Amino acid sequence: MQQTLPRFCLALLLGVLALVARAQAEDFRVGFVNTDRVFREANSAKVAQIKLEQEFARREKDLNDLGASLKAASDKFEREAPTLTEAQRSQRQKGLIDQDREFQRKRREFQEDLNARKNEELQAVLDRANRVVKQVAEQEKYDLILQEAVYINPKHDITDKVIKALNSTK
Repeated sequence: MQQTLPRFCLALLLGVLALVARAQAEDFRVGFVNTDRVFREANSAKVAQIKLEQEFARREKDLNDLGASLKAASDKFEREAPTLTEAQRSQRQKGLIDQDREFQRKRREFQEDLNARKNEELQAVLDRANRVVKQVAEQEKYDLILQEAVYINPKHDITDKVIKALNSTK
């Protein structure tokens, strides 16, 4: 009898703890935000994309024109190479190599500048989205919001709410 009372108390305590843990687990709310969708569908992300396209359109056109010019010069050289003297062929070939090197440099600079600006714009959108996610989480009493997951039940996805909130605020 003396040994059964401590065991009974221990069993009772474990049972109460299990019930408390289950009750707390039921109150724990988890949400998920698909940041790729936010970047695709939020108005601020679309505006940022348009801004980047406008900002880099002229440089991209100039780069495409330079590439077309280089290709035309290369094609002309290929056609005329058999009739040129060795010195002329060597000189034009060197000129084409220099032009190609310059074109590659400009293309690389363009890509680096574009990537840097794109990262700046996306970071601004992400910062704003994170503020909205925090607001939604606090308003709806979420305990945890995930941005990346292997699998998520659609009932936990709050991406639509976040996009709607982003689009309604300025």
